[in-house]
Amino acid sequence: MGQGSVLVTGGFGGLGGAVVTAFVEAGWRVVVPERKARPGSGPAAAGLVRVVADLGEPAGAAQAVEAASGEPAAPLRAVVNLVGGYASGGLVHETPVEEFERMITVNLRPTYLVTQAALPHLVSSGGGSVVCVSARAAVTPFRGAAGYSTAKAAVLAFANAVAVEYRSQNVRCNTVLPSVIDTPANRAAQPDADHSRWVTPAEIAPVIRFLASADSAPTSGATVPVYGRA
Repeated sequence: MGQGSVLVTGGFGGLGGAVVTAFVEAGWRVVVPERKARPGSGPAAAGLVRVVADLGEPAGAAQAVEAASGEPAAPLRAVVNLVGGYASGGLVHETPVEEFERMITVNLRPTYLVTQAALPHLVSSGGGSVVCVSARAAVTPFRGAAGYSTAKAAVLAFANAVAVEYRSQNVRCNTVLPSVIDTPANRAAQPDADHSRWVTPAEIAPVIRFLASADSAPTSGATVPVYGRA
């Protein structure tokens, strides 16, 4: 495991599978938290470690980070924050504040808690990389998604703050902004869209892996669009 360990949250989501595969294939030790153990959820590949943890709570985030940093032969070098969610709604005056706040909680809280727990380990091991996932909606909002757009803009702002605060300690933080990701769930939600224009998980995964690796060592505070042709 010469690449070290990477903690990938949301590793079982629509984008997560491609990201996990990309890191495993590159020789990383990949730690993937899940809220609860799934039947038959043994490791799918050498180098893949599953841990049960609720990333919405400080104790769960700390537990996931401890699992990721617990192998001396493969120190924690990267954190990839994929956990998030989307829910369509009405215009702002039609959207209850509870729905608005839920989007912020779902998208920002796990990213904050996991990054917060991981930073001391990254610093103590000499540095590393954090990659966050925002969305094109953070910079180009669309109707009916004020909560989602605000939440993803908050993720972007948080990542940029981490980049500034930890630059001198050799910890980098960058953000990718997907457009619509070509997943089965998104195809089901938008059956009439031109799916050929969407960006695929397999296209995004190498970008995330690059930002997590030493190959992107000079880069921190970057906002990287991964829009495909959308």
